[in-house]
Amino acid sequence: MGSIQPEKKRPIRIGGASGGFTDRQRSILSFAKDNDVDVIVGDWMSEMTMSWHGVAKKEQLAKGLTDADRTGLFDPSFMNTLSPALPHLQERGVKVAVNAGASDSEMLANLVAKTVKEKGLSLKVAWIQGDEVMDVVQRLLKEGEKFENICFGGNLEDWPFEPLAAQCYLGGAGIAEAFRNGADIVICGRVSDAAPTVGAALWWHGWDRNKDFDQLASSLVAGHLIECSTYVTGGYYSGFKDLFDGCEDHGFPIAAINADGSFTLEKEPNTGGEMSVGTATSQLMYEIQGPQYYGSDVVAVLEGIKMEQVAKDVVLVTGVKGNPPPTTTKVGLTAKGGYQAEFHYYFCGLDIEQKAEWTERQIRRSIGKNAERFSVLKFSTNGSCPDDPKNQDVATVDFRIFVQTKHEDLVGMGKMDVPGFTRWCMENFLQSCPGASIENDLRQSAGKEFYEYWAALLPQSEVPHSVQLPWSNQSIDIPPAADLKDYGKYYDTRQWSYETKNPVDISAFGPTTRGPLGWVALGRSGDKASDANVGFFARREDEWDWLRSLLTIPKMKELLGPEYNGKSVERFEIPGIRAVHFMLHDHLDRGWSATSTYDGLGKNVCEYLRAKWVDIPNLFLRRGIV
Repeated sequence: MGSIQPEKKRPIRIGGASGGFTDRQRSILSFAKDNDVDVIVGDWMSEMTMSWHGVAKKEQLAKGLTDADRTGLFDPSFMNTLSPALPHLQERGVKVAVNAGASDSEMLANLVAKTVKEKGLSLKVAWIQGDEVMDVVQRLLKEGEKFENICFGGNLEDWPFEPLAAQCYLGGAGIAEAFRNGADIVICGRVSDAAPTVGAALWWHGWDRNKDFDQLASSLVAGHLIECSTYVTGGYYSGFKDLFDGCEDHGFPIAAINADGSFTLEKEPNTGGEMSVGTATSQLMYEIQGPQYYGSDVVAVLEGIKMEQVAKDVVLVTGVKGNPPPTTTKVGLTAKGGYQAEFHYYFCGLDIEQKAEWTERQIRRSIGKNAERFSVLKFSTNGSCPDDPKNQDVATVDFRIFVQTKHEDLVGMGKMDVPGFTRWCMENFLQSCPGASIENDLRQSAGKEFYEYWAALLPQSEVPHSVQLPWSNQSIDIPPAADLKDYGKYYDTRQWSYETKNPVDISAFGPTTRGPLGWVALGRSGDKASDANVGFFARREDEWDWLRSLLTIPKMKELLGPEYNGKSVERFEIPGIRAVHFMLHDHLDRGWSATSTYDGLGKNVCEYLRAKWVDIPNLFLRRGIV
């Protein structure tokens, strides 16, 4: 297994153990005990958890609480995942690098070190510092930095909210340095999701971070593919209907990265799911921004990627090219947005649209002039009653009233003399339309605080990136790479967009049948703050020619229908995996916390679009639908 300075011959084997705090907790133990890996990586964070913990830390510090009194603001499930594996990690020499520290990386690292000692082990625990940058942001604002929003534009100084926390995305160089200095476990706060894999490969192969950009870019892509654990072995895969056998226990993924950067993907043996070109392509499409995939260590150019099924559950990935790292890194700022609440009516049976109109008119009358005090007041009818419904439940539709406001007195029941949102919705029940009922659980209408999130770019030269080695009382600064490149503004040269080259005449494929796009196209979508990305891919070459010719930018806007917000839509292709990708700017209405939609994480955009009907060549349908 691994050592402080490993042999640079065989590939490094990296196991992807977690894609978030909701993942299964057997992962690290399974890798440490039963699988042939050198390093285990995992992610317990997201923009959501960054916001939660960042604001909570700000509030705790404002109360004057010391570290001894504060609640640890890191994922509470992490230790239950790590602790059982510690003896096996030491016995087999397996290292760990994880995004789990959130806003308290040092505190979590201390807890891990304490647990190691209590178990009579000698594992060395390092932690990464520098991602919390609120003081840097405040200083640069005073110096004239604009911090333009990379999703919907505008300057931070014009944001009508007070930023309370700021975390930037660090790269993998600090992790590599920790391993070089003897660390066995590295606790990170907000390194990028793929950075633990980059750091592990950089350490193992001894690459030059100022020169070996193709190799670094390949490790960045490998990290992206395994960063969400079982997404790459069949989770969220549009071809899921072929994977029911064993779906209860998908195997966690392993990336074996060669010295030249090429890598293979595998999964744990004797588990469900699969590692295929299809599942790997699906994960590649998830949460990318465009043809350039940005990391703090390198920029990967995705257009030339190729994937080959070289054995059962083994996929070879080649063709990744790398460019110098950017002068900037992403920084996310969190503010309290106010209060939000929602109330649900349920309509059953016929005339759903008229029932929704009836109820909305009544509620608006009750709210009256108070409507002006809501920043969002949204009525939506979700679902429909099918013809000749098979039972009452499927004939029932959700009518949702969603509000946001800075005025806490507007949500909930209100007071004796001043009613609130819940009361305004409830008081119309006895003059309802037929087939209406209200939900039994009214807690959602009581209101909760929500966060606004601002994504911008921060100069890497301003990031105080360092690795802390407590066992030797060392702190090692990690400067940016020597060769950085300015990739321009988010709306300028940062990504390129184009329609397909040499489109084919789709009528040449012969007679068609109208049906869902997803009968032929697989795909995947995700979020990048308030942006949503969505990628589609085909199984065969002729289907790819049809797909890339059909899915133009105007066609995407048409398929989105009322979901299209009028903002920019960008497009590029990856021919080696028969994929076409779209970036939908500001599609998610401010992102996960503040959004008024069901799909705050953008994960369902693709399935909505795959359900839209197009004219599909019968030639393809005869082969069988996805």
